[in-house]
Amino acid sequence: MLFSKYFSRGKKEEKVLEKIRSHIELLCKACELFSTALQSEDTGSMRAIIDLEREADGVKRKIISGIYEGAFLPYLRPDLCRFVETVDDIFDMLEDTAFNAMNIYLPHSIREESFRVAFLNSRMCEMLLITFDAMVEGEDLRERVLAIRIYEKKIDDMKFGILCDLRELAIDSYWYGKALSDFVTGLTSISDIIEDACDHLQIIHLSMR
Repeated sequence: MLFSKYFSRGKKEEKVLEKIRSHIELLCKACELFSTALQSEDTGSMRAIIDLEREADGVKRKIISGIYEGAFLPYLRPDLCRFVETVDDIFDMLEDTAFNAMNIYLPHSIREESFRVAFLNSRMCEMLLITFDAMVEGEDLRERVLAIRIYEKKIDDMKFGILCDLRELAIDSYWYGKALSDFVTGLTSISDIIEDACDHLQIIHLSMR
């Protein structure tokens, strides 16, 4: 059953849905850019992620404004706002992680696993966009949600391996050690927030039944 059967899809609603989709697309672009920049050690691309976050912040403000100007039925607005804010939280975490990545050299022992986590984060963002599109069309979300949870579980398992390898490292500088620790924490926390965003989509989907 289409999303439109639960409320009127007027110009306000269509405009907000388009902007929410653009918001997620920017996140997908930023996550993919981070993944490739991490492997190539491209600081220019890492800085571009910070610019994308600023662009996304502007899109978020327009979405929230559109919702408060009367788009969608009142009972849907709080969960839609929470979803948008959670996507923004992903951007914030990605921006912080990109900043830390520019200030460290990845030790050989955690390089490959870090690359894999960044790649999986990117795939999770793509699946979040697919899940959003499915929700808008009123499709069943279970398979998409399951895929996101599988990705998150895989990253969670990899996190413990990376942390174990970190404990074996000899760190000469406190600030380098802190930046490296913050980088790993951020890198492995992005998937948790993506899963939270997915949960909000499920809540919106269920509230329309």
